[in-house]
Amino acid sequence: MGIKLFDEHGNPNPKAFIKILVIVFIVLFSVFPILGSIKVVDAGTIQVVKRWGRVTGQRLDPGMHIIIPFAESTEALNTRKLIYETTSEEKQAGSGADYKDYPVDTNTADGQQVDIFYTVRFSIDVTKATWVIQNIGSEIALVEKIVKTESRVWVRNTPREFEANQLYTGNVVEVQNRIEDRLRPVFEANGLVLDSVGIREIKFMPEYIQAIENKQIEAVKVETAENISRQAEFEKQTRITQAEGLAKEQELQRQTLSSELLEKMWIERWDGKLPTYMMGDSQALIQLPR
Repeated sequence: MGIKLFDEHGNPNPKAFIKILVIVFIVLFSVFPILGSIKVVDAGTIQVVKRWGRVTGQRLDPGMHIIIPFAESTEALNTRKLIYETTSEEKQAGSGADYKDYPVDTNTADGQQVDIFYTVRFSIDVTKATWVIQNIGSEIALVEKIVKTESRVWVRNTPREFEANQLYTGNVVEVQNRIEDRLRPVFEANGLVLDSVGIREIKFMPEYIQAIENKQIEAVKVETAENISRQAEFEKQTRITQAEGLAKEQELQRQTLSSELLEKMWIERWDGKLPTYMMGDSQALIQLPR
């Protein structure tokens, strides 16, 4: 027996329409809870179950799960590697980071102002997912309260342990390591796994950069002058050495020529007769035998 929506005169049958609405409501009330009890968790995420708003401690890994309709709901957390990055406003649009922020401004130990551009790569500790939802909240709250707050504090304080010239000429890795060492236990205590901290740039004020460049130019000038002075001294010593060598050579030549000349003169004047006297030890002349 079917439901007649209209009577024999073509007029609507109110009771029939009411019956249809009741049937539709019953069907929907039966189907929706069934559909609502099916929870599909995507790869790279987990979901924490809440019952009447209270965290149950149950964690849903990727796949299909059944939950109690109406009574239970879930809170999703991303388990993939996430990146929090500080960069300038004009570069944020082109950044592929999951969370973007502005650079940290701070001072060095000797009072120079610098801007720090850095990156933090991290992930949520799956084993602490229910604790995170219970004590901190969603992924966004976790990033805001822990990643952003803690990293900006230590990125601001750590460079103050170095003078400007130390940061300008290097020591970036040392700064990174110190920040990372200080963040790691804080992250672990709050359900996060810290992969790395990377300082991409330490930006100095233009005045300081100009002063450094001027100092370097002056240093080059001084070094150049010293090199010229050393070269002149070297050339001077070379000339002296050469002159001394030439003088010694000429003196030796004079001595050699004088000896040869005397020998020649003696030979030319010798009459072929041997001497009849010679000088003795007492400076007296001794006659030689013939």
